[in-house]
Amino acid sequence: MHRAIPLAFALLFTGCGTEDENNFRAADAAPGSALESHKAEPTPATSPNPLRNAYFGDLHVHTGYSFDAFTFGTTALPDDAYRYARGEAIEHPWGYQVQLREPLDFYAVTDHALFLGLAREAANPDTEIAQQPFARKLHDLNAEKNRDLRSLGFRSTTFGNFVGKFRAALAEGRLSPESVAAVSRSAWRDIARSADAYYQPGTLTTFAGFEYTSGGGGGSLHRNVIFSGTDALPALPFSRDDSQNPEGLWDWMDALRANGVESLAIPHNSNTSNGQMFALVDWASNPLDNEYSQQRLRNEPLAEITQVKGTSDTHPELSPQDEWANFEIAPFRASSRVASAVPGSYLRDAYLRGMQVAASGTVNPYQFGLIGSSDTHVGATTDREDGFFSKSGLMDGRPFLRGSVPLSLLERTAASVIVPSMVVDVAGRRYFDSANFETWGASGLAGVWAEDNSRESIYSALRRKETFATTGPRMRLRVFAGHDYTQQMLRSEQLVQQAYAGGVPMGGELVARGSNTPALLLWALRDARSASLQRIQVIKGFVDDGRSVERIYDAACAGDAEVDPATHRCPDNGATVNLEDCTVNDAAGADELLTLWRDPEFDPAVDAFYYVRVLENPTCRWSTWDAIRAGAEPRADLPATIQERAWSSPIWYRAKD
Repeated sequence: MHRAIPLAFALLFTGCGTEDENNFRAADAAPGSALESHKAEPTPATSPNPLRNAYFGDLHVHTGYSFDAFTFGTTALPDDAYRYARGEAIEHPWGYQVQLREPLDFYAVTDHALFLGLAREAANPDTEIAQQPFARKLHDLNAEKNRDLRSLGFRSTTFGNFVGKFRAALAEGRLSPESVAAVSRSAWRDIARSADAYYQPGTLTTFAGFEYTSGGGGGSLHRNVIFSGTDALPALPFSRDDSQNPEGLWDWMDALRANGVESLAIPHNSNTSNGQMFALVDWASNPLDNEYSQQRLRNEPLAEITQVKGTSDTHPELSPQDEWANFEIAPFRASSRVASAVPGSYLRDAYLRGMQVAASGTVNPYQFGLIGSSDTHVGATTDREDGFFSKSGLMDGRPFLRGSVPLSLLERTAASVIVPSMVVDVAGRRYFDSANFETWGASGLAGVWAEDNSRESIYSALRRKETFATTGPRMRLRVFAGHDYTQQMLRSEQLVQQAYAGGVPMGGELVARGSNTPALLLWALRDARSASLQRIQVIKGFVDDGRSVERIYDAACAGDAEVDPATHRCPDNGATVNLEDCTVNDAAGADELLTLWRDPEFDPAVDAFYYVRVLENPTCRWSTWDAIRAGAEPRADLPATIQERAWSSPIWYRAKD
C-alpha cells in the first residue's frame, strides 16, 4: 500500500490516448445533429457600468461527475455547486456544512471530460456499466456506511483497478463505446442545464465548461475550457482520449468557433507540468512558429496563477532577487513525490520566454492574462485560511489527513502498522504524510472588470484579459498604462474615465511614443474581511542582449512610508501575527493604495512587460489555524504565516509598432 493514495489517482491522467494524437471529433465541431442547444431562458437585464465593476468568481470547480471527485466521496452535483456559489450551505463529503461568507459573482463547473459521469454510473447497481465485474466494488461507494476512514485505501485501490479493467472491457467488446458515451453525454447535458438554471444576470453568472486532462513529458498539461454561452454546445467535451496533444484541443475549439461556438481554454497547475506547459517547442518538438503562437493566443488568452495545488507565479530558483517568490510552492508533479522541473513551469518565466521568442522574430505565444481559481473537487470553493477544507473530499477534509495536526496515539499506532511510509516525524511529532496535502493552499479566486454581471460582459473581460487573481481575499486591483497620465488625475472624480481615455488597462499593449516614459496607474482596495494592504509592487521583465531580466519594484507603501530609491523597497511596517490565536497587529496597513508609477530604469527602445502584485499584511496560514483549533503547535516545517496577495494581468510595452 506504499503511497497507494497518490499513485492510484495518478492513473486517471496517465491512461492511453488514441492512435492519432492530433485527432478530434469532427462531428462535434460541425453543424448538425451533433450540436445540442442549451439556450438560457430570457432574464431581466442588468444596468451596465461603462467604467466597469470588479466581479469575483471561480472557473475551476469539480462535482461528482468527475471520476476522481466521486472517488473522493463527492456526491454534490452542478446544482449543488451553483447553490454554494450563490451563498447557500452544502454538505462536505465528511458530513459537515460548508458555506461562503458572501456569494460569488460567477462560477463554472468544469468536470473532467475523461470518464465524465462514469464513476457515478458504475456506483449505481441498476445501470448497465455497473453490471460489469470490474464495477462491482464501486457499487454504493458513497453510501453513508462507506464514507469513513477505513474506505480511503479501498477507494484508491478500487479506482486503480477500475481504470485498466474498464479500458480492457472496451477493447474486448464487453462494453460498448456508445453506452459509455451515452453516460458522458447525459452528464454533459446536465452540466449545461444546471448552468442555465442558475444563471441570474446581475446576481450569479454561470458558464458551461469542462477540464481537459492531458499530460506530456512527465507533467500535467491540464486546461479548463469555458464556453461563452450554452447555445449549440458540442454533444461531448474534448478529452485526452481524442488527443493528448493540446494543439488538438485548439483545433477542435477553432472548428467550433468557425460554427459560431465560442470558447477559451485556461491552463492551470503549470507548477506540476515538469517544464512542459511553457516549453520552447511544440508537441512534436519543433521550434515555435507564428502559426503555433497565433493559435495558442487565440484559444488561451488566460492562465491560472494560483489555486489549491500551489501558486505558479514564480519560484525562488527562477527569481532569487524576489523576497516573496517562495510562496505556496507545491514542488511536485501531479499526484507524486517526484519533483517537477522548474524552468517552463511558472508564469513569470513564461512571460520572459515569450519575450525571447518575440525577440527572435516569432509571435509571442505567452502573452496571456491572469486569473485564480480553486480546483475544488467537492463543488465548493475553499478560499479562506481560517475555514480551509482543502479540495479532495474524504481524502483531505480533516486536519490530520492533510498533515497539519499531529496524529493522536491511536492514529499514530494504526498508521505505523498499516501505512508506515505515510507517517513523517517533524520536530518530535508525527504527522500523516500521504499526498503532499500540506503543500497546498487556501486559494484562489478570479477577478474581472466588467460592465455588468452577465455572461456577455464577464466573458468579454476574460477575452480582453482585463482580469486579476487573488489567493482568496476579495481585494480589488486595477492597473492602467498611458503616456499622458499626471498626478492631478489621482485627485479627479473622473480618474477611471481619464485612465481609459488616455491609456490601456491591464491585459493590453502600450506602444512607444518617442522617448517618452509612460506611467502606470496602480490602484488596490483591501477586502474589509481580510488584512489590510502592505504594499503594491511592479514586476518587470525584458530581454537585454539575449538575456532574460526581471525587476521587482515596490511602488506604494502602507501608511506614510516611502519607497527607498536605492533598494526600491518599502520599509518594514511592523505588522505582526500572534501565533497563539492568529490575531494581527494590522494598524500599519492601508485600506487603499493608489499611485502613479514610472519605471526608474526605463529604456524606450526595449520591449517589456509589467504586472502588479499587491501584498496584504501577514496572517495565519490554514495549517496554523488547524493546529490552534486542535490545541497543538503549528507544524515546524510549514510556514506559520503567509501574505495573501493579488496579481494583475500584465501590460506589454512595445518599443515599436
